[in-house]
Amino acid sequence: MQSDQATTVLQFLLPTFEKEIETTRKVLAAVPTDKGDYRPDERSMSALELCWHIAGAETFFVTAITTGAFPAPGKMPETIKTSQDVVAWYDGQVKSNLPKLKALTGEQCAKVLESPIGALPIISFLNIMINHSVHHRGQLSAYLRPMGAKVPSIYGHSRDDKEAQQAAGKAN
Repeated sequence: MQSDQATTVLQFLLPTFEKEIETTRKVLAAVPTDKGDYRPDERSMSALELCWHIAGAETFFVTAITTGAFPAPGKMPETIKTSQDVVAWYDGQVKSNLPKLKALTGEQCAKVLESPIGALPIISFLNIMINHSVHHRGQLSAYLRPMGAKVPSIYGHSRDDKEAQQAAGKAN
């Protein structure tokens, strides 16, 4: 991949990622603070573990993308006890990480990075990160109603959003 091609891909993916940040934050924030131990199956991650996995993985990928090397996977900080703690941590990471992504050059993005799935241009990992977050966010959104929570809008209105608007007397 040439640096000009990598720049084009970065310019395409950054607005997508910024939109996904908003959606990810809404889904993380929808997890009730007292339901972090909920899991639909004994083999599933708990809601809190899944919240952390989504937030932590984004920082893991951003670190690889912006430094050219994968870090050791981070453990959930002991200070994180609820989904709201994850949201606060995530907000801080986004505030720190987004400018780093925006500062990338085409040359940096085109550099090849070795990974467990093969050697790919660094910019490929931004797309992989977005897909990873979307995948696990979908899992987490499926946890919400069984936990007694409302599902926020993701790619259009959710039934919960629509019902809330109707109850408020707003048409849609």
